Amino acid sequence: MHIMEGFLPSPWWQIWWIVSAPFVVYGMYRLKGLIRENREVLPLLAVSGAFVFVLSSLKLPSVTGSSSHPTGTGLAAILFGPAITAVLSVIVLLYQALFLAHGGLSTLGANVFSMGIAGPTLGYAIYRFGLGARLPPYLTVFAAAAIADLTTYCVTAGQLALAFPAASGGYLVSFSAFLTVFAFTQVPLAIIEGAITALIFKYILQVRSDIVVRLRVIPDAVAKRLREEAS
Repeated sequence: MHIMEGFLPSPWWQIWWIVSAPFVVYGMYRLKGLIRENREVLPLLAVSGAFVFVLSSLKLPSVTGSSSHPTGTGLAAILFGPAITAVLSVIVLLYQALFLAHGGLSTLGANVFSMGIAGPTLGYAIYRFGLGARLPPYLTVFAAAAIADLTTYCVTAGQLALAFPAASGGYLVSFSAFLTVFAFTQVPLAIIEGAITALIFKYILQVRSDIVVRLRVIPDAVAKRLREEAS
Protein backbone atom coordinates (compact mmCIF):
# COMPACT_ATOMS: atom_id res chain seq x y z
CA MET A 1 0.00 0.00 0.00
CA HIS A 2 1.15 3.52 -0.78
CA ILE A 3 0.38 5.72 2.22
CA MET A 4 -1.71 8.53 0.81
CA GLU A 5 -0.91 12.23 0.92
CA GLY A 6 -1.39 13.87 4.30
CA PHE A 7 -2.15 10.61 6.12
CA LEU A 8 0.98 10.52 8.28
CA PRO A 9 1.09 13.19 11.02
CA SER A 10 4.17 15.09 12.14
CA PRO A 11 6.84 14.12 12.97
CA TRP A 12 6.47 10.75 11.27
CA TRP A 13 6.43 11.84 7.64
CA GLN A 14 9.52 13.97 8.26
CA ILE A 15 11.28 11.11 10.05
CA TRP A 16 10.79 8.76 7.11
CA TRP A 17 12.12 11.37 4.70
CA ILE A 18 15.27 11.67 6.84
CA VAL A 19 15.66 7.89 7.15
CA SER A 20 15.22 7.26 3.41
CA ALA A 21 17.39 10.08 2.09
CA PRO A 22 20.84 8.49 2.72
CA PHE A 23 19.82 5.27 0.97
CA VAL A 24 18.61 7.19 -2.08
CA VAL A 25 21.75 9.35 -2.23
CA TYR A 26 23.93 6.25 -2.05
CA GLY A 27 21.78 4.59 -4.71
CA MET A 28 22.30 7.57 -7.04
CA TYR A 29 26.03 7.23 -6.54
CA ARG A 30 25.89 3.51 -7.36
CA LEU A 31 23.67 4.12 -10.36
CA LYS A 32 25.99 6.77 -11.78
CA GLY A 33 28.95 4.42 -11.46
CA LEU A 34 27.06 1.52 -13.03
CA ILE A 35 26.03 3.55 -16.08
CA ARG A 36 29.51 5.02 -16.49
CA GLU A 37 31.10 1.56 -16.48
CA ASN A 38 28.50 -0.26 -18.57
CA ARG A 39 25.98 1.65 -20.64
CA GLU A 40 24.59 -1.61 -21.99
CA VAL A 41 22.59 -1.95 -18.77
CA LEU A 42 20.36 1.02 -19.65
CA PRO A 43 17.66 -1.05 -21.41
CA LEU A 44 17.61 -3.48 -18.49
CA LEU A 45 17.32 -0.57 -16.06
CA ALA A 46 14.40 0.78 -18.07
CA VAL A 47 12.68 -2.62 -18.05
CA SER A 48 13.17 -2.93 -14.28
CA GLY A 49 11.77 0.56 -13.67
CA ALA A 50 8.81 -0.09 -15.94
CA PHE A 51 8.15 -3.37 -14.13
CA VAL A 52 8.06 -1.56 -10.78
CA PHE A 53 5.76 1.11 -12.21
CA VAL A 54 3.26 -1.24 -13.84
CA LEU A 55 2.95 -3.68 -10.97
CA SER A 56 2.78 -1.05 -8.23
CA SER A 57 0.10 0.82 -10.19
CA LEU A 58 -2.25 -2.18 -10.16
CA LYS A 59 -4.40 -1.26 -7.18
CA LEU A 60 -6.79 -4.03 -6.19
CA PRO A 61 -9.57 -3.60 -3.62
CA SER A 62 -9.15 -5.61 -0.45
CA VAL A 63 -11.91 -7.13 1.64
CA THR A 64 -11.70 -4.23 4.04
CA GLY A 65 -12.37 -1.52 1.49
CA SER A 66 -8.72 -0.56 1.22
CA SER A 67 -6.37 -1.61 -1.58
CA SER A 68 -3.40 -3.85 -2.21
CA HIS A 69 -0.96 -4.12 -5.09
CA PRO A 70 2.26 -5.86 -6.11
CA THR A 71 5.50 -3.89 -5.82
CA GLY A 72 7.71 -5.16 -8.65
CA THR A 73 10.89 -4.24 -6.78
CA GLY A 74 12.15 -7.79 -6.37
CA LEU A 75 13.38 -7.99 -9.97
CA ALA A 76 15.33 -4.72 -9.74
CA ALA A 77 16.84 -5.76 -6.41
CA ILE A 78 18.04 -9.06 -7.86
CA LEU A 79 19.54 -7.42 -10.95
CA PHE A 80 20.98 -4.21 -9.51
CA GLY A 81 20.86 -4.45 -5.72
CA PRO A 82 18.72 -2.58 -3.19
CA ALA A 83 20.51 0.79 -3.47
CA ILE A 84 19.76 1.30 -7.17
CA THR A 85 16.28 -0.13 -6.62
CA ALA A 86 15.67 2.69 -4.13
CA VAL A 87 16.36 5.24 -6.86
CA LEU A 88 14.04 3.51 -9.32
CA SER A 89 11.36 3.43 -6.63
CA VAL A 90 11.69 7.16 -5.98
CA ILE A 91 11.11 7.88 -9.67
CA VAL A 92 8.09 5.58 -9.81
CA LEU A 93 6.55 6.78 -6.54
CA LEU A 94 7.06 10.44 -7.43
CA TYR A 95 5.35 9.99 -10.81
CA GLN A 96 2.48 8.07 -9.25
CA ALA A 97 2.00 10.71 -6.55
CA LEU A 98 2.00 13.59 -9.03
CA PHE A 99 -0.01 12.11 -11.89
CA LEU A 100 -1.98 9.13 -10.56
CA ALA A 101 -2.94 10.33 -7.07
CA HIS A 102 -1.37 7.13 -5.77
CA GLY A 103 0.68 7.85 -2.65
CA GLY A 104 1.78 11.39 -1.86
CA LEU A 105 4.63 13.86 -1.61
CA SER A 106 4.68 14.25 2.17
CA THR A 107 4.51 10.46 2.55
CA LEU A 108 7.10 9.83 -0.18
CA GLY A 109 9.83 9.11 2.37
CA ALA A 110 7.72 6.48 4.12
CA ASN A 111 6.66 4.86 0.85
CA VAL A 112 10.22 4.82 -0.47
CA PHE A 113 11.47 3.18 2.71
CA SER A 114 8.88 0.39 2.68
CA MET A 115 8.73 -0.30 -1.06
CA GLY A 116 12.12 0.86 -2.28
CA ILE A 117 14.46 0.08 0.62
CA ALA A 118 13.18 -2.45 3.16
CA GLY A 119 11.47 -4.84 0.74
CA PRO A 120 14.27 -4.89 -1.86
CA THR A 121 16.97 -5.25 0.81
CA LEU A 122 15.44 -8.41 2.26
CA GLY A 123 14.58 -9.73 -1.20
CA TYR A 124 18.18 -9.20 -2.32
CA ALA A 125 19.47 -10.95 0.82
CA ILE A 126 17.19 -13.93 0.15
CA TYR A 127 18.40 -14.15 -3.45
CA ARG A 128 22.09 -14.00 -2.54
CA PHE A 129 21.57 -16.60 0.19
CA GLY A 130 19.77 -18.94 -2.19
CA LEU A 131 22.44 -18.47 -4.83
CA GLY A 132 25.21 -19.20 -2.33
CA ALA A 133 23.37 -22.26 -1.03
CA ARG A 134 22.95 -23.48 -4.64
CA LEU A 135 19.19 -23.61 -4.39
CA PRO A 136 17.24 -23.81 -7.68
CA PRO A 137 17.75 -20.36 -9.26
CA TYR A 138 14.16 -19.75 -10.38
CA LEU A 139 12.79 -20.88 -7.03
CA THR A 140 15.23 -18.47 -5.39
CA VAL A 141 14.03 -15.62 -7.62
CA PHE A 142 10.43 -16.48 -6.79
CA ALA A 143 11.11 -16.45 -3.06
CA ALA A 144 13.10 -13.21 -3.21
CA ALA A 145 10.38 -11.34 -5.12
CA ALA A 146 7.53 -12.68 -2.99
CA ILE A 147 9.31 -11.89 0.28
CA ALA A 148 10.25 -8.40 -0.96
CA ASP A 149 6.56 -7.79 -1.61
CA LEU A 150 5.43 -9.07 1.78
CA THR A 151 8.18 -7.18 3.58
CA THR A 152 6.96 -3.93 2.04
CA TYR A 153 3.53 -4.46 3.52
CA CYS A 154 4.83 -5.49 6.92
CA VAL A 155 6.96 -2.34 7.07
CA THR A 156 4.02 -0.19 5.94
CA ALA A 157 1.91 -1.70 8.70
CA GLY A 158 4.69 -0.89 11.15
CA GLN A 159 4.89 2.69 9.92
CA LEU A 160 1.16 3.18 10.34
CA ALA A 161 1.19 1.54 13.76
CA LEU A 162 3.93 3.90 14.93
CA ALA A 163 1.93 6.88 13.77
CA PHE A 164 -1.41 5.58 15.05
CA PRO A 165 -0.93 3.31 18.08
CA ALA A 166 -4.11 1.78 19.44
CA ALA A 167 -5.63 3.47 22.46
CA SER A 168 -5.74 0.08 24.15
CA GLY A 169 -2.70 -2.11 23.50
CA GLY A 170 -0.55 0.46 21.75
CA TYR A 171 1.78 -0.35 18.88
CA LEU A 172 1.41 -4.15 18.77
CA VAL A 173 -2.39 -4.08 18.61
CA SER A 174 -2.30 -1.43 15.91
CA PHE A 175 0.38 -3.29 13.95
CA SER A 176 -1.65 -6.48 14.02
CA ALA A 177 -4.76 -4.62 12.86
CA PHE A 178 -2.98 -2.99 9.90
CA LEU A 179 -1.45 -6.32 8.86
CA THR A 180 -4.86 -7.96 8.92
CA VAL A 181 -6.26 -5.28 6.62
CA PHE A 182 -4.06 -6.44 3.75
CA ALA A 183 -3.37 -10.10 4.52
CA PHE A 184 -6.26 -11.55 2.49
CA THR A 185 -5.21 -9.86 -0.73
CA GLN A 186 -1.47 -9.37 -0.27
CA VAL A 187 -0.41 -12.96 0.31
CA PRO A 188 -1.81 -14.22 -3.02
CA LEU A 189 -0.49 -11.09 -4.75
CA ALA A 190 3.00 -11.81 -3.42
CA ILE A 191 2.82 -15.37 -4.75
CA ILE A 192 1.69 -14.13 -8.17
CA GLU A 193 4.42 -11.48 -8.22
CA GLY A 194 7.04 -14.09 -7.36
CA ALA A 195 5.91 -16.29 -10.24
CA ILE A 196 5.85 -13.41 -12.75
CA THR A 197 9.29 -12.23 -11.64
CA ALA A 198 10.74 -15.72 -12.06
CA LEU A 199 9.33 -15.92 -15.60
CA ILE A 200 10.73 -12.51 -16.55
CA PHE A 201 14.10 -13.40 -15.04
CA LYS A 202 14.11 -16.58 -17.13
CA TYR A 203 13.38 -14.55 -20.27
CA ILE A 204 16.13 -12.02 -19.50
CA LEU A 205 18.56 -14.87 -18.91
CA GLN A 206 17.74 -16.36 -22.29
CA VAL A 207 18.06 -13.16 -24.32
CA ARG A 208 20.80 -11.22 -22.47
CA SER A 209 22.58 -13.58 -20.14
CA ASP A 210 25.85 -11.78 -20.91
CA ILE A 211 24.68 -8.66 -19.04
CA VAL A 212 23.28 -10.68 -16.15
CA VAL A 213 26.59 -12.50 -15.78
CA ARG A 214 28.55 -9.24 -16.09
CA LEU A 215 26.46 -7.74 -13.30
CA ARG A 216 27.38 -10.78 -11.18
CA VAL A 217 23.74 -11.64 -10.73
CA ILE A 218 24.43 -15.26 -11.54
CA PRO A 219 27.61 -17.26 -12.31
CA ASP A 220 28.35 -17.91 -15.97
CA ALA A 221 28.28 -21.69 -15.50
CA VAL A 222 24.82 -21.56 -13.94
CA ALA A 223 23.54 -19.25 -16.68
CA LYS A 224 24.81 -21.63 -19.38
CA ARG A 225 23.20 -24.62 -17.67
CA LEU A 226 19.85 -22.85 -17.42
CA ARG A 227 19.97 -21.82 -21.07
CA GLU A 228 20.75 -25.38 -22.12
CA GLU A 229 17.88 -26.72 -20.04
CA ALA A 230 15.49 -24.23 -21.63
CA SER A 231 16.58 -25.06 -25.20
